[in-house]
Amino acid sequence: MDLADAFDSFEQQWAPRLAAEPNDQTVKLAQIEGAFVWHSHPNSDELFLVREGTVTVQRRDREDVTLQAGQLFVVSAGVEHRPVADGEAKILLFEAADVVNTGDADSDRTSETVPLE
Repeated sequence: MDLADAFDSFEQQWAPRLAAEPNDQTVKLAQIEGAFVWHSHPNSDELFLVREGTVTVQRRDREDVTLQAGQLFVVSAGVEHRPVADGEAKILLFEAADVVNTGDADSDRTSETVPLE
């Protein structure tokens, strides 16, 4: 898969697309801007890898983590968090196959992960 071509196909912010399914995990791509909803994934860690832009992972009662292109960070299971991008950013998410993008939050941003074509 060519990541540049995959990201060029995006038309929406905050709508993750499925890139790969190794074992019981998924690799999702997302184009983001602004702040996402506060949520957690009670039973699963979530790895954020920034390909382009700057993303701050805000965590309740913990220090924020700001990531630049080429950096990654793992949010531990159960930690309430939200990614924030001041400008457009392109990220890869590595998480368990059954994880919903908004975790335990009820939100209009909850979406099905559509496979990349």
